[in-house]
Amino acid sequence: MSLHFNPRDITWLAFNERVLQEAMDEKVPLHLRIRFLGIFSNNLDEFFRVRVAGLKRAMDFKEKVIAESFYQPPSKILQRINEIVIRHQQNFDKTWKKIQNEMSDHKVFIKTSKNLTTKQKEFVRKYFDEIVESNVIPILLHENTSMPYLRDKSLYLGVAMRKKDWQYQSNYAIIEIPSRFVGRFVLLPTEDPEEKNVMLLEDVITFNLPHIFSYFGYDEFAANAFKVTKDAELDLDNDIRTNFAEKIEKGLKNRRKGKPTRFVFDKDMDKALLELLIRKLNLTKKDSIIPGGKIHNFKHFMDFPDVFEKYERPVERTSFTHQAFEHGERVTDVILKNDVLLTFPYHKYNPVIDLLREAAMDPDVKSIQITAYRLASSSKIINALIYAARNGKEVTVMLELQARFDEESNLNWKEMLEPEGITVLVGIPDKKVHAKLCVIKKRAHNKTIQYGFVSTGNFNEKTARIYGDHLLMTADRHIMADINKIFNVLKKPKEDYLPILKTCKNLLVCPQFMREKIVHHIDKEIEEAKAGKKAEIIIKANSVSDRALIIKLYEAANAGVSVRMIVRGIYCVVNQKEFKEKIKAISIVDEYLEHARVMYFYNKGAEDMYISSADWMTRNLDYRIEAAAKITDKNLKKELKDIIDIQLRDNVKARILDKKLSNEYIKNDKDDCRSQIETYKYLKAKTNVK
Repeated sequence: MSLHFNPRDITWLAFNERVLQEAMDEKVPLHLRIRFLGIFSNNLDEFFRVRVAGLKRAMDFKEKVIAESFYQPPSKILQRINEIVIRHQQNFDKTWKKIQNEMSDHKVFIKTSKNLTTKQKEFVRKYFDEIVESNVIPILLHENTSMPYLRDKSLYLGVAMRKKDWQYQSNYAIIEIPSRFVGRFVLLPTEDPEEKNVMLLEDVITFNLPHIFSYFGYDEFAANAFKVTKDAELDLDNDIRTNFAEKIEKGLKNRRKGKPTRFVFDKDMDKALLELLIRKLNLTKKDSIIPGGKIHNFKHFMDFPDVFEKYERPVERTSFTHQAFEHGERVTDVILKNDVLLTFPYHKYNPVIDLLREAAMDPDVKSIQITAYRLASSSKIINALIYAARNGKEVTVMLELQARFDEESNLNWKEMLEPEGITVLVGIPDKKVHAKLCVIKKRAHNKTIQYGFVSTGNFNEKTARIYGDHLLMTADRHIMADINKIFNVLKKPKEDYLPILKTCKNLLVCPQFMREKIVHHIDKEIEEAKAGKKAEIIIKANSVSDRALIIKLYEAANAGVSVRMIVRGIYCVVNQKEFKEKIKAISIVDEYLEHARVMYFYNKGAEDMYISSADWMTRNLDYRIEAAAKITDKNLKKELKDIIDIQLRDNVKARILDKKLSNEYIKNDKDDCRSQIETYKYLKAKTNVK
């Protein structure tokens, strides 16, 4: 059987198209459609920083050697990427134009420098003088001067200036838009109190160009936005004289010098200025040079001002307290009696923070150990840990300094935690720590008691409001024993740490052993299918791209195992004609980000279920410390299976994942099932059961 795979980068673009579909869907509230445009833009920025940059680096090697890693030669993939991105950009521009027309129905208008009232002109001049001007430093461009350093995530204005009596000559400048300091959006005064006028910061600056360049006497200006996306690879040196944190810090400084991977510009930009910028950035036809509309860095639109009539969130979509904590008992006391499965963002995140706060104050608690990958900017988790340390607890935090785009933030956390007496671990060389684990140890009545939690997502109370994840709170002594083994490895990393991880019996751990266990489970299902018995696998993940596991799924489908998958993003699986049982896969993109990883194996009716931090990607399974916890409580297992079944029934927000990557919505004659709404109703109903 000839095996086929979809290139991961092409399938990722198909995922981002699903995000764009949400912005295009007129049934989605207008403020959310604008937010989805911002998410689409932000996703694409990171894609070019990481994946496109990686493909370009790969082209420096012999393509035949590395084509297997990408499923196709990098040059061919890059060509397809450019074609798809340009098509997506066209759909993006059409969608934004349509949304602006709908905004006008709500009396919301985006004003430019050319359509201001007299009163608004006075306001914009004053706003620029008092708020903006001190942050604006123009840089003049000349043929014989080198290109100034351009920030990766910043937006720039390219300015063409001339005097009316200069028939042919123009001068050029660039201005960095200081949105980091003063915000991107400005609310303007209006005559009609029901009307809302929003102005972008770049238009405020454009309006004031005659003032900015008054010294030179120019009387004609043309200003157009552009941005540069750079390679975000973090190259770490091998200098043994520097510790790991110092290497990260040095790598962050070097990242700023990364090569451009994309140049996006207003298609109406002055032609001579455009050519000058392309030359100075050393861009060629091989680079992604993408014309677009007037507005760039659309990621800021995720935080567009609240200027619409209030879109009240339905009562049934407000996060609620899990029924186990409704009666005011301490979270610790509840967990010591029964396992609890929290499902975010439906359940409130408070019990996680409360558990740590209780541990910080409990005189019997001796230690807290926790992993941290991405934390909230004002983390209540960190706050609780600091107070625990101040109360004499032994606190250990595994801070992943290589969490992409959070490296600087995590370095800052390290500097904050260590003076408090907290032990900060930075992991194992060449292995990111992505497992989501916590173990709390207390000593009472001459007994050691341990409890904590295992999660599919980050310990981040902010993202828990919009990311769909599961978190198991438990005092299972076997799970706690395994978490302790992982922390023992992290505290004293050695080259031979794998034998220690192999002794974990109740957590599936990476590297290596989770993969082995998954293969073992699939083999058991294949064996059952070949014997003519029921065999079933359900996988929920963010990404599925690991070649070996995909081939194993092909083997299962060919043997007649029912394989169903819910995959939000990358999906490299392609159904083969020879399969006895077709692999059925969907992707759900809705208001909340589907982030949970779940594995289900029928196992002769025993129904083994796991929640996991790991996606089915080679990087997760072979190059990270990951953990999956088996759900053993029969009620929690049923609850998790019910939630997965609801998602498999989705026929409103679910798209079919197929070879063509066409993103067609599931259509059937069954009652509408929008899984995020139905999951809410299902979990909410449990709080009403006495």
